[in-house]
Amino acid sequence: MSERSTMPAAEKTQGWDVHRLPSAEGKSFLVTGGNAGIGYFVAEQLAGTGATVVLGSRDPAKADAATASIRARVPGAEVRHLRLDLADPASLQASVAALGLDRLDAVVHNAGVALDDPPRRETRDNHELMFATNHLGHFALTGLLAPLLAATPGSRIVTTGSFAAKSERLDLDDLQSAHDYRPKRTYGRSKLAQMLFGVELDRRLRAAGRATLSVVVHPGGALDSLTPSRPQVRVRTTAERLRGLPLGLVVQGKEAGAWPAVRAVLDPDVRGGQLWGPRVFGLRGRPVTEPLWDHLADAGTAARLWTASCALTGVDPVLGPL
Repeated sequence: MSERSTMPAAEKTQGWDVHRLPSAEGKSFLVTGGNAGIGYFVAEQLAGTGATVVLGSRDPAKADAATASIRARVPGAEVRHLRLDLADPASLQASVAALGLDRLDAVVHNAGVALDDPPRRETRDNHELMFATNHLGHFALTGLLAPLLAATPGSRIVTTGSFAAKSERLDLDDLQSAHDYRPKRTYGRSKLAQMLFGVELDRRLRAAGRATLSVVVHPGGALDSLTPSRPQVRVRTTAERLRGLPLGLVVQGKEAGAWPAVRAVLDPDVRGGQLWGPRVFGLRGRPVTEPLWDHLADAGTAARLWTASCALTGVDPVLGPL
């Protein structure tokens, strides 16, 4: 079973300042999708701790822009790009080999694809694009990173889910939405698959006697209109800012949406198998632990998803390539 804290969320929040992060000098972190959105702010905040931060991105130009932005805001930041295409599992082994690190203290599984309109799209391996990128790619990447994580004391795997997954349920007979494709539902289910994976991963790491922790987070409501500009990455217009002001009472920007993942990486009180999200109704505010949603605690569904994912990727995240 996962080691979980029984400390109340309010008590755990004391002493944690999202604007004064502890030093992580000498540590190394990989952030998938670190070139934009929440992933960018995860990388920027982690870079401010003195750690080496690797941006996993399939787009070198966007990664270069994000790297320049972080270095402009964090003098002396140790940040670089790793070409990473989660929709192409065959490329992941070469990407991991190119990482070139002798330790990996944490990987933040953040990258994702969200499609708004039909038609359904597939990868070259004939997997539905959102399920393949958001879940299967991270599932396979974890297995390939397993030796590096196992060799690093206190390492962590942080999986970024979504509030959109809270109202969804998996159809284990149609994981890739071949029969029922509705973009928003398919996206929510792909994020639910990620989160179930993160919880199940911690169960299996504990059962295998591994010290690596698996933690699940979600950013709450994180909107571009409430997100501060980063000129090399994205500029928020005045009109966007004004439109977003009323929503700021309920949700937040992507800079704040990064806080749960950053805390899951850095806080020594974090335990495997936990779920972290924003304090206020799970939508905004400081990062705190929250009870696992009922369907995230469904070990039977998680185990069946694990078996199916191993078959689809040829990788077991605990054991490595099959």
